[in-house]
Parts: sequence; C-alpha cells; structure tokens
Amino acid sequence: MTLETADLRKSFGGVTALDGATVTFRQGEVNALIGPNGSGKTTFFNCVTGMIRPDSGAVRYLGQDITRTAPHAIARAGVGRTFQLCRVFPRMTALDNVLAAVRAGGITTAMRGSRRRAEVDRARGWLTRLGIEHLSDVEARNMSWGQQKLLELAGVLNAGPDTVLLDEPAGGVNPALLDRIGALVRELNAEGRTFVIVEHNMELVMSISDHIVVFDRGRPIAEGPPAMIRTDERVLGAYLGV
Repeated sequence: MTLETADLRKSFGGVTALDGATVTFRQGEVNALIGPNGSGKTTFFNCVTGMIRPDSGAVRYLGQDITRTAPHAIARAGVGRTFQLCRVFPRMTALDNVLAAVRAGGITTAMRGSRRRAEVDRARGWLTRLGIEHLSDVEARNMSWGQQKLLELAGVLNAGPDTVLLDEPAGGVNPALLDRIGALVRELNAEGRTFVIVEHNMELVMSISDHIVVFDRGRPIAEGPPAMIRTDERVLGAYLGV
C-alpha cells in the first residue's frame, strides 16, 4: 500500500472536516477520492501533504510515518500534488515555472537565469508531453486557466514524484484539455506512478480509476472499483440524499 491514514481528525473551530478517516490507497493504481462538497476531501489532501496538521491520527507513506513532516520533505519523499486553485508564478514563463518547481531555491534561483541544458531539456520535455510546449516563453498570466492547470502539473511531474495527488484537475478545463489530462494520467500510471485524484467529474473518475474511495462528512463510507461504486446505495444516498 502506498498511502495510508489511520483515524485522521481535523476540526476548524466548531466544524469537523475529518472525522476519523482511515483510508488506504493502492500503490501502482489510479485511485480516486470523491464525495459531496464539504465532505473533507481537500482537507484530507492538505493533511496528507503536510500543508496543515491533523488534530490526531496518522499518515503513512510507503510504511513511514509522515504525519508531522514538512511539505517540502514529503515532496522529496516522492509525493507531488496539484491544487484546486492552481499555483503558478504568473509573471514567469511556462519554462521557468517548470524549472522553479525542482530547483534548490525555487523561484529565486530560477529568476537568476542560470540554466543547465539537462534541466531545460527535461522541463521542455514535460511541456511537450502536456501539449503546451508552444507556450514555453509565454508568461503564465497570459495563459488560459486550463493551460495553467497543465503548467502546474508539468512542474509537479518535473520533480519526479512516485505518487501524484491531483485536486480537481477537471475544474474549469475544456473537454479537449480534459481528455489530455485523462490520457496522461493513464500513461504515467502505466509507467509506474501512483495517482490519487479528488474530482467531481464522475465521467473522468469512472473512466480512469482503478479504485475509488467515497467520503461523506469527513470519513470514508464506501470503497471499491468503479462498477461497485456506481451502484452503492450509501454513495447514492450521500450524493442524492436518498
């Protein structure tokens, strides 16, 4: 198992976001985490990647406890993530954004203009693979929302993570770009990367996922392959209130 949590809990004031979430995601597979708005999915991602600390419970990656590990250390351990509201440097070019994602010193080093050929070739390779190589010299602020999402993903992948967490990759993305993301996830999974995807687009989830975990009110209520989740009464109840 690649990523596990045990009795993970997190509250914000009087609001419980995670209520004893015990979850296992499978190594080498495309895992999905779905659930109604407010069910705790992004809070779960933030706890797993060290962005916030859980009130209690444990997070383990490849058998190692990473519960209170800093985000940069979790990234170095092999966990990459994107965000629901994508994070790019708006006044930097697409190429420099991808370079900044992996350089020691990040944006500071990237802005100095020092470029090694191998680094640049690798960064350009990811831009090409995501279909935005023609935007290499374009500042991120002049790119569409969907293109910025692809750029953020290129930066994450350039760091070489073994496990990639995607937070709503379909949000605001047109169908053509969405198809590209779905195909890329499957390609990278075939090459050995594990994925965990938070997503509301059920067509995408059902088409690319091997294993799905369903959250409601801060805890898992069902898990299994897409065919099982489609007809699970607990899932229908959580989404439809029936």
